[in-house]
Amino acid sequence: MNKILVVEDEDILREVIIDYLIEDGYQVLEAADGEKALELFQANSVDLVILDIVLPKVDGWSVCRRIRKSSSIPIIILTARSDEDDSLLGYELGADDYLIKPYSPRVLMIKVKRFLEKYSGTMDGMLISSGGIALNMGSRLVTVDGNTINLTHTEFEILSCLMQNKGIVITREQLIAKIWGYDFYGDEKTVNSHIRNLRAKLGRKGSCIVTVIRTGYKFEEEKL
Repeated sequence: MNKILVVEDEDILREVIIDYLIEDGYQVLEAADGEKALELFQANSVDLVILDIVLPKVDGWSVCRRIRKSSSIPIIILTARSDEDDSLLGYELGADDYLIKPYSPRVLMIKVKRFLEKYSGTMDGMLISSGGIALNMGSRLVTVDGNTINLTHTEFEILSCLMQNKGIVITREQLIAKIWGYDFYGDEKTVNSHIRNLRAKLGRKGSCIVTVIRTGYKFEEEKL
């Protein structure tokens, strides 16, 4: 049974989310402030975090940042603000998706299910390797020239998609549909933000992700 941490300071909203999660068969941990959220995360094995941004004691941005220091589990941000800068900041801190309040609980449940299905390792044992980058689809372990690097759930999905289609241009629209689904609220800038983070983590190998102007991206091995 997947364990989900719900971090929301509004009691009614938190209870609604928890009711839907329990109905769908998930085990739930709950926190009304950022400090409690971090305590629960450190003390439990959590599979996914639903995280409000405006929280007492420790805000959601800080919670996201601290979780990302030790874990690549999916993080879905809940926010009452639709500012583009807010959503991009969330992605830069390692969030995988976000929903703007008010939102449909069923849409949230669909996103939860989609992330957990991808994170569970349906391609267990499959190894993708090219240009010194290796991905284990089961353990979601990523190495660059033999050194392990930590990618978020979404960064891993983008890299695996590009590597499985080496040399083929994948449009931003295709990446959005594959990773976030057609109900995604963001835009192409979201993809650009994740690509920028991914390249930085890959270091010199980041050049393997090639930008195709006005179209998308493709994976190519380094040219010696």
